[in-house]
Amino acid sequence: MKNPRPLQLSSDHRNLIRRYLLWVYKSTKESFERIERKTTQLIVDEYIFDHLTKNNHRVPPSFKAYIAGKRKEEFKLKFADINRKEFHPEYLYLKNRLAAIEAAVKYFLGVSELKRMGKLFEEEFTRRILKARDH
Repeated sequence: MKNPRPLQLSSDHRNLIRRYLLWVYKSTKESFERIERKTTQLIVDEYIFDHLTKNNHRVPPSFKAYIAGKRKEEFKLKFADINRKEFHPEYLYLKNRLAAIEAAVKYFLGVSELKRMGKLFEEEFTRRILKARDH
């Protein structure tokens, strides 16, 4: 059974709810994406490896080892068993928590606010990548 939408929220309460939901969205999405990044990075790294080998470019053994290490880390973080039949409980929790937070944003603030939060998150992480000097 769905809870009825709050009839009246003062602008102060709405702002507090918005800020809390933005914070919890950001922190949960960061944790979830920390795991998901392994999968997406593997997709790209394997494409690069295949492209290099198909075009007869020398690929250092360290790159192959790097990919293997990343795959092992992905399995450890995402899956409860090596056969990939069961997700790791923490991964499932983060995935489900993020979905619940997104539902809460829609409920309290609307779909447009969820889209806005997603855009802010993406802009912030793109800014961090472009600003980073460690690589």
